[in-house]
Amino acid sequence: MTRDGDREKLAEIRRLYFEATPSTILDAFDRAIDLVKAMTSEAERERATVYMQGLAEMRKEFGARAKPAAARQRPKR
Repeated sequence: MTRDGDREKLAEIRRLYFEATPSTILDAFDRAIDLVKAMTSEAERERATVYMQGLAEMRKEFGARAKPAAARQRPKR
């Protein structure tokens, strides 16, 4: 992945952070984790840290619980 690809991932994590609501926080957090895992640049991962910490804090404040693995894998109809 190129540096630009990592920047796009960081931009999406930032968007997820600012648009998260109590009803979307679990999906936003899961998507952000996937994006961080896909980043190739350590510098971009470090920049994502602040948003990831914020998402984790929101998840905690909103009282959201992690979905069971089977629920995350189930396709939507």
